[in-house]
Amino acid sequence: MTTDLSDPIFSPDENPEDEIAIIFPGQGSQSLGMAGEILRIHPPAKKRFDSAANVLGYDLLKLIESGPLDELDVTDRSQPAIFTTSIAWLDALQARWANAGRELQPRVVAGHSLGQLTAMVAAGALDFEDGLRLAQERGRLMHEADSHRPGGMASIIGLKDRVVRTIVGEAAKRGVLVLANDNGPGHSVVSGDEDPLLEAMELAEAQGARRVVRLPISIASHSPLMTEAQDQFREAVNAMAWRDPEVAVVSNISAGLLTTRDALREELSTALCSPVRWTDSVKAMAGQGTTLFVEAGPGDVLSKLVRRIAKTAWTFPISDAEGGLAQRDYPDKSDGIPK
Repeated sequence: MTTDLSDPIFSPDENPEDEIAIIFPGQGSQSLGMAGEILRIHPPAKKRFDSAANVLGYDLLKLIESGPLDELDVTDRSQPAIFTTSIAWLDALQARWANAGRELQPRVVAGHSLGQLTAMVAAGALDFEDGLRLAQERGRLMHEADSHRPGGMASIIGLKDRVVRTIVGEAAKRGVLVLANDNGPGHSVVSGDEDPLLEAMELAEAQGARRVVRLPISIASHSPLMTEAQDQFREAVNAMAWRDPEVAVVSNISAGLLTTRDALREELSTALCSPVRWTDSVKAMAGQGTTLFVEAGPGDVLSKLVRRIAKTAWTFPISDAEGGLAQRDYPDKSDGIPK
């Protein structure tokens, strides 16, 4: 079930923080040392990483902080790492709100690809440990699918959508290739088999793309190459104990609102092969009154995308070392805490 963002059950009168959306990044945002700053400003976050070690069977925090990077970048390691780090940053933000005498109650939550699972946990639909198990299984299945049929993803910046679609159509003559993510104006991600992916990158450069980058992702996410992984992941999703979300979760697939446990399960069970409609998701949230997008997780990629899509919106990437939560000691809108 998806609903429009103007659904009265999420009306401003019922939620004083109606203007806030919390957004969670996906795979590719990982980096060595991405947990250190959280632990410095919010030491209780260590409990999340201790809990993760118990669930995963290895020291996730040590991997994040010390590497090796090659291991952290592997899908079945990077996905649990990003998931756990994002929840830890959310813990830190909630603690900052509590210190300011406020309770963090966003109108909606959203995530990009893997980040959508994080958003569902943040919405109270799933316990942290079960969410982590799904992140681990998602990464494992996707990594396994890639071992059977290797592929990858590439970001294309600076070309019109119609040009990218033409490039994808041409390159797809050599194998599977799809437009996987619509990230913002002039920013697309393509995904698929190795040969057509490389050809698409060459064609994009020839067409004058401002930037063409192979993503640090070891799989062809959001493409038909993930069909087998998606079928198996559905079983894992259905095995978890789900609740209806306390706040709406924005769909990657439809850009509508997911408001029931059944809708969340169906979204996760079909998302591995579906494109991420991030542009439409941000436009929908902004169009219905969201003015502050708080990015909870490593990096600031989503904040940059939001600023390109919703030019009048505020963004607050809380892990940004130059202006994020660690550097903000006062509660105002630029801190992710409206007055």
